[in-house]
Amino acid sequence: MPVTPRRLALGMSLWIPNLFSGIRVKRFAPDWTSATVELHVNVFTRNYVKTAFGGSMSAMTDPYFFMLVMHQIGRDYIVWDTRGEIEFVKPGRGVLTAHFTVSPEQTAELRERARGGAKVLEWFETEITDRDGDVVARVRREVYVREKKRVTAPGPTP
Repeated sequence: MPVTPRRLALGMSLWIPNLFSGIRVKRFAPDWTSATVELHVNVFTRNYVKTAFGGSMSAMTDPYFFMLVMHQIGRDYIVWDTRGEIEFVKPGRGVLTAHFTVSPEQTAELRERARGGAKVLEWFETEITDRDGDVVARVRREVYVREKKRVTAPGPTP
């Protein structure tokens, strides 16, 4: 059964770490260029002062940039998330939202830079907002891209 954007969103929402962390994947775009994720701040996802736990906010942003790149760039590339940074701007309450976007142009540039087996590290940024649209946190995620060795290795000489 092929992975479709809708199936992946449902699967990621039901995945135990997300399910019990209040993280819901609202959607992946049909062309894999964007995703929207929500964090429902509740008794299990809040901290000592009853605002969003920073770890939950980090978790809600963890895999999405690399997944968007991976689905756009194709099977000939290794893609993974290498590190992240988060700046907390204000306390998060209620439902928090993060939007992730990776344009086809960005993916084409990554593909070109990684051609021949070159290691590429690229930073992507997003903001986590509350229901009023206020920024709760700014997040940066670094994504690693490299063409797989079986693609870049020279073939046998006839």
